[in-house]
Amino acid sequence: MIESGRPRLRRRHGRGSLVRLSPVILTAVIAGLAYATPPEMAFSRLLPAAPALAAAMWPVLPTVLLGTVCLFLMIGLSIVFPGLGTWWTAAGIIAVTVAAAYGSHVRLQRERTLFQVRLVADAAQQVVLSPMPRRFGSVEIESLYLAAAAEARIGGDFYEVVDTRYGVRLLIGDVRGKGLPAVGAAAAIVNSFREAAYSEADMVSVARRLDASSTRYNAAFPPEGALERFATALLVEIPHGGGHIEILNCGHPPPLLLNRGELRALEPTAPSPLLNLAALIGDHYTIDTFDFAPGDLLLLYTDGVAEARASDGGFFPLAAWMRRQPPTPPHELLAALHRDLLRYSRGRLDDDIAALAVRLREPVE
Repeated sequence: MIESGRPRLRRRHGRGSLVRLSPVILTAVIAGLAYATPPEMAFSRLLPAAPALAAAMWPVLPTVLLGTVCLFLMIGLSIVFPGLGTWWTAAGIIAVTVAAAYGSHVRLQRERTLFQVRLVADAAQQVVLSPMPRRFGSVEIESLYLAAAAEARIGGDFYEVVDTRYGVRLLIGDVRGKGLPAVGAAAAIVNSFREAAYSEADMVSVARRLDASSTRYNAAFPPEGALERFATALLVEIPHGGGHIEILNCGHPPPLLLNRGELRALEPTAPSPLLNLAALIGDHYTIDTFDFAPGDLLLLYTDGVAEARASDGGFFPLAAWMRRQPPTPPHELLAALHRDLLRYSRGRLDDDIAALAVRLREPVE
């Protein structure tokens, strides 16, 4: 499910409630076995396992209460079956309950810290990937973002869309690397685009501004190790009158255009330099023009989409998947992509994922 361009997974409350009740279930099972079986089997000695399990999911007080219940159960069983080794098992229950209470306290402290980190990461992501309208005139747009660093929920993929006097301009890209080290570089590129897209009349000038911002950022905050930090980027301009789109591709995967069931990869006629590499390989940029008719679906994506892997190592068949999609609004297309990516990779993503789906609305008669 996608909300404000961010994916959120639905929780299965029934299964979660059963897991949280598992310490109680374990206690009942052990007590039942201890009562129903001969004393020689000594199932009662397993009672300390219940508070130990509770520490992994319960607060401190319920964990202590469960340990107390186990202690009284052990005393009750010793009355029914004398000679169970009550005092040794009772001492084990007390020791494990104390340790479990401390473990529960430490776990809760770490969960609170992680929650605060996630709040900071969400705030940072809102700066890099600010919420955007789903419609700019006749242009419908939806976004999808999934970070490989799930604990931080932020990564090096980025996108932005602005409505300028030159048309609707889109940016999508991918900074080399994952997680927080790539966030600053992505923010520098996106912030530069937000300014340049309004002031520069052509996309070549916009690309040069992005490259300069990326170069300045990397000079101020050099990456660790010998490898250069660079970014792929794709710039798209959709004139307000529609009919065609202009694309400047800086080493990024080509977008896919679905037109009446026919799929086309919009490959560049000549390569343009990746961001932060123009000074090394030259700043020769190429703009390609493609037809873009009402009803066409345009998918912009980062390489994490096409390189999502199944359990057997095979890549996600993005082109074949796209061909099977019916004419649909952008938000439905990305909802299906989100669902099928997670299903294909079994929820394990090796790279950040960003995607934009764009459709030109049919003219109103």
